[in-house]
Amino acid sequence: MALGGSRPRGRRAAGGWAPCAALALGWALGWALGTEPPHRCRPDPALLPPPLRRLGGPALLRAAVPRLRGGWSPCQLYRYPPGSPRPNGTGPCTRGWHYALPAAGLRANLVTQWDLVCASRWKVPLEQTTHLLGWTLGSVTAGLACDRFGRRPTFLLCLALAVPVGLGVALAVDFLMVLVARLLFGAALAGAFLALYVARLELCDPPHRLGVTMVAGFFWMAGELLLPGLALLCRDWRVLQGAVTMVLALLAASWWCPALLLESPRWLLATRQRDRARKTLQALAEDNCPQDSLLAELEALSEGPPRPRFHSVCEICGTRVIWKNGVILGFAAFIGSGIRHCFTRNLVPHLPHFFSSHLALLGTEGAACLFVCLTAERFGRRAILLLCTVLTGISSLLLLALTQYLLELIVLTLSVVGTAASHAVTMLSIFFASEVLPTVVRGAGLGLVVGANFVGKAAAPITAIPNSRGFFLHHVVFASFAILAVLSIMLLPESQGRALPQSLQDGESQRRPPLFRRPPREDHLPLLAPHALPHDYSRLAASAKRTLRSPDPPREM
Repeated sequence: MALGGSRPRGRRAAGGWAPCAALALGWALGWALGTEPPHRCRPDPALLPPPLRRLGGPALLRAAVPRLRGGWSPCQLYRYPPGSPRPNGTGPCTRGWHYALPAAGLRANLVTQWDLVCASRWKVPLEQTTHLLGWTLGSVTAGLACDRFGRRPTFLLCLALAVPVGLGVALAVDFLMVLVARLLFGAALAGAFLALYVARLELCDPPHRLGVTMVAGFFWMAGELLLPGLALLCRDWRVLQGAVTMVLALLAASWWCPALLLESPRWLLATRQRDRARKTLQALAEDNCPQDSLLAELEALSEGPPRPRFHSVCEICGTRVIWKNGVILGFAAFIGSGIRHCFTRNLVPHLPHFFSSHLALLGTEGAACLFVCLTAERFGRRAILLLCTVLTGISSLLLLALTQYLLELIVLTLSVVGTAASHAVTMLSIFFASEVLPTVVRGAGLGLVVGANFVGKAAAPITAIPNSRGFFLHHVVFASFAILAVLSIMLLPESQGRALPQSLQDGESQRRPPLFRRPPREDHLPLLAPHALPHDYSRLAASAKRTLRSPDPPREM
């Protein structure tokens, strides 16, 4: 990672990785807030015959609440005809519900706060879908802001906005206020995530891009892993929301320091902001950081027009290769996140508790991240993305056609493999898109790809709506899309070992190599033979300082 000497390198690595844990807390928070605990109706003595109204304890419960195979009825009470000691039917609850708490470590959450069960159960998927809509809108909006105002300002602005909106969620007085605040909270978190992702990627040289991004993914999983413990400490959903918001406030206060997160010099050079690029490269050179390629671009840029030039996402529509790559990778990210619910649904009977299901899903995410980290640099992005998509499609088709004929262990194995493979598809599609999209529109283009990912994630809460019978159709559609994605991925170029494209012309010049032939690693060849290349960059750093301090060369007439 081209981040400077030992101390600056560690500081800037922390600046690119540590925020992922805080953002992951905000992401995973929604599933804890919406966990539905086991519940039953509270007995209503007014519905009982006069002789039964004097009952108490278990006797009153047996007389008022129907008994089902799995326990007490969650939504019904007995109805008695006048003068009869025997019920002749059931009806909805009239005095609220009794909840078996804690749920996900909380003694109170959104469900218990506003009784989002039975007839109001549909409001929980509505809240989750609204939150995902916020992540989608935030990704698209922040991507546009990244390309116009910069990666670092967008990151800091989104973090600053997340703090008051998060407090608004914690202080919400009704469910409508929760919906609006959660939408805005998701948008702010998505913007910070996207800006940080792009800024971190653009500070890396080709051999380290994948490793740095995968380490950030492990930090994200560490944040998700911390959520259950934080929930056990807070015990109440308002306190938990406030604690996560305070973590984001501390993050926003700390990351104002430029030493933790610099503006991307690649974006400054690509948009011809020569003065700001010079200052950023000066800071990197003072940290003993070799940036010879960027210095060469800066010298070439000094002969061009001095005014900055920004690009709109609409310009992607006028391209051919960039547009094709963005659509294919957005489609793959959408499929990978949308089809995951088809696999996790088979895991629910084996993971009845929140903590067990949370840890199991984190385990599959960690396995997918480790697999991509070990293979994508060795065999290429396109080949591994194709392999993961094939595994996802085959697992989905087998479960779709043969679930009722397969052993339960085989169904469970296919579900675990499909969950891990689909996560790898999503993760690698986003990373692949960040490498093939040119710098001048990387923010906006990647925002659309990440937004497609969150649209796919919305399939899970939508199919969870009560009386929804679209799961089979959802499974058929996404399994078919996975097969289509396998064919379209073959049209992608290979970005392994390649420099990031800067301009639209660079993005259009990318070509599709043969699938099983590795591209030449020509972008980071040593200038000297390995035995003659010392690991001391002091001379190069001194040369960079002299270059940056020297006045611009005179222009030829």
